[in-house]
This record gives sequence, structure tokens and C-alpha cells, in this order.
Amino acid sequence: MDTSVPRGQIAGVATPPCSKSYAQRALAAALLAEGETVLRNLDFCDDTMSAISVIETLGAKVERLDERTVKVYGGLAPQSSTLNVGESGLATRMFTPIASLCNTPITVEGKGTLLYRPMNMMIEPLRKLGVAVRDGGGRLPVEVCGPMRGGEIDVDGSVSSQFLTGLLMALPMVEEDTTIAVENAVSKPYLDMTIDLASKFGVNIQHNDYQEFYVEGGQKYQPTDLVIEGDWSAAAMLLVAGAVAGKITLTNVSMLSKQADVAICDALVRAGALVTSEPNSITVEHRDLVAFEFDATQCPDLFPALAVLAAAAEGESVIYGTHRLEHKESNRAETIAEEYKKLGVDVRLEGDAMYIKGGEIHSAEVASHNDHRIAMSLAVSALRSDGELLIRDAECVAKSYPDFFAVLESLRKE
Repeated sequence: MDTSVPRGQIAGVATPPCSKSYAQRALAAALLAEGETVLRNLDFCDDTMSAISVIETLGAKVERLDERTVKVYGGLAPQSSTLNVGESGLATRMFTPIASLCNTPITVEGKGTLLYRPMNMMIEPLRKLGVAVRDGGGRLPVEVCGPMRGGEIDVDGSVSSQFLTGLLMALPMVEEDTTIAVENAVSKPYLDMTIDLASKFGVNIQHNDYQEFYVEGGQKYQPTDLVIEGDWSAAAMLLVAGAVAGKITLTNVSMLSKQADVAICDALVRAGALVTSEPNSITVEHRDLVAFEFDATQCPDLFPALAVLAAAAEGESVIYGTHRLEHKESNRAETIAEEYKKLGVDVRLEGDAMYIKGGEIHSAEVASHNDHRIAMSLAVSALRSDGELLIRDAECVAKSYPDFFAVLESLRKE
């Protein structure tokens, strides 16, 4: 699907979808909790649907109560020897350790760009925990056969926090205690999210400045009734739209969230936008935007939104942390540079930084690279263009925000 987005102004109120990061973690916990868990405010994007499919394969029964609510009957009892995680990196790295709790061989398979993303960080730690692992040369498919046990392991946290999240979710279920020594932990807010989510199901996880994690064995996940909070990754795109082209208020988002991408508000203030926070909403209004510096190492999903903000600001902005972008749905640093060049925006990649010289944005035909966040970034940049953008393969937004284009259009001022 190709989509044309014309320049224009926006104004209005919107509610972003639920946090798919929280939703997938909650679905995993609901699987591990024997009993009935109710999850509210779910949005059924591709990644969430992949997680639902996985927990059903692993033994959960999922009943859809209405368009935003599910009841999960938990209990780990694999129904198949194959898990298909779709194109979700989090589902892959989180459910592989959970599948390793089972004493039958389970093969984890995926599709699309996920087949090229690294999975080698999982292999040796799982083996040290007693799991038999057959891997595809550091890529999917991966076969695991437990049961996993506790102990002491080292984990490389430099590529992603997602595998560590999977271990932290699974290891409370084993009999022994576990100590995990982590080297170069990244995306620390996502680890906070994991610990917070586990606590809502009665599971305790401790850590020493993210360098060592202590997981007591023999814990039990308790069924609960949980409302999934709004997604700050999706919210970031809409808030930047308000900053570059009008005014927007988002509901069901809180500055107190543990999600990493709440940091977008700091970037917006640095760029000169007017940001107003209420307990359950955020309003952002356009002001003359200026160049800014921002370290996105702990929140790499913000890069596409920050690229729009920088392109619309006067002067040269610097965004640090590009090493975190290589293994996303695309190599996002290179993709941003390539596509924004088509818009007449100068993007330089030097060391671990992205330099963006803002000012004018020109109309062009651009490509999403089948990356949902790139497609949304380009759509928001169109609001400040001198015409319109034709975005190729824009349907990829369904991975996280199927209604994105409809919401953006609904906010457009006449």
C-alpha cells in the first residue's frame, strides 16, 4: 500500500494505542499465572497478535471479551513443537526463555526482517542454565528443550534488553535462585518496565544498578486484572506532529510512565516546543523550533520521531546512540539518512551520532523500508513539506499502530 500525505496543520485530541511492550509482557505473565487474568485497553496490532498466538501455543486459553479486553486462562502446557513469533523481536527474545521452561523440544520461528536480526546472545546463557539449544548460526529458527534451571550466568546486554527481559520473566518459575551478571546493559527503562510488570503479578526481581540481577526461584505468578497504559513510542510521533505542525493533546499517557520513550518530552522542550503535562494527558504546541542535542542510547525507538523534530528545527541537531539502530526492522540510521536526503534534509552519520541540519522539507517519493517507525516518521515530516510525500509500503505501520494514518488525517485542520 502506498500512501500520500500532504502538508498541513493539525489540531485536536487523540489517544495512542496501548503500549505493545507492556502488552506483550503482560500476555507472557498471564500465560505463567495459573488462573484467570484480565487485560484491558489492548490494541490488536501485529506484534500483540503474535504474542497472543505464542501464549496460546504454549498452553494459555485467550478469550476476547470486547474489542479492547481479553481474559487469559494461564498455564504452561505446550500445544505444539513450533512457536511462530511473526516479526516481533521482543516476542522472540522473551518467549524463547519461557519456552525453555518446558521439557519438550520447541522450535522458535519468525518471518520477514526478523530472520536477519541477531539471536546469538541467547545461546550460551541458555545452555549454562541447562537448556539444550540448536540454533541457526545466531539467527532464527532456534530450538530449545528444557527444563531450564537456575544458577549464575553472564549476559551480554549491549545489543538488546529483550533477552534479559525473557530471562527475568522465566527464571522466577524455576526451583533454584539465579544471579545474572550483565555487561553493558542498554535500554534500562525497558528493564524497569519488566520488573514493574512482574511485580503486578506478584513476582519480585532485584538488581544492583543493572549490573547484577537477582531472581529468587520458586515464585508464582498471580492472576490479576490489569489496564495496559498508552504507548509512548506511538505517542512520540503524534506529539512531534503537534510540535512541527500545530497543537495536539494525547490522553491515557503519563509522565510517570516507566516506558523509555517518555523521554521525547525532554527533546521537545529542548527544541523549543510548548509542552504541558496533566496527570493523564500531554499537550504539545508548535513554537519556533531550534536545533538540539539528545542522547537516545536508552530510547532508540525515538530516533525516527527525533529525525522529524530535527528536520523541522533551525540549525544542526545532534542525536547520539546510532549504534542501537543497526538491528531494527531496518538499519534505521542508514534508512533515516537515505530517506531524509530525498526530502532535501542533510543527515550525516559520524561515530555514534546522527547530525541533522533542519530547515526546509521538500516533497518527494519515499520508501518505508517495511519499517513501521520510518513510515510514521516520513508521514509526520510531510506536514512540514512544500507539497506532499508519497510513502511506499506504508502498510507496515500495522506492526505497532494500524490506525496511524487515519488518526493523523482526523487531526488535520481544514
